[in-house]
Amino acid sequence: MLRMADEIHGSPFDRGSADSWYSRERKPHFYPNGTYNGNPVTEYEMSPQEIEAYNRGFDENEADPAARKVW
Repeated sequence: MLRMADEIHGSPFDRGSADSWYSRERKPHFYPNGTYNGNPVTEYEMSPQEIEAYNRGFDENEADPAARKVW
């Protein structure tokens, strides 16, 4: 079960794409109240569909070599 739509800030898809953008490790999580609002839901608390959404966001961003934060 997905608790949040992909386009919502803080969703599993959003967090996966953000982790890839900032060159962070793949570590499924999301924020049900929006990014950094409240406690994150960790991989161990996520449904299989939520983990898939996180990985999809991460993988879609990884597919574009130019989609990275330039420090």
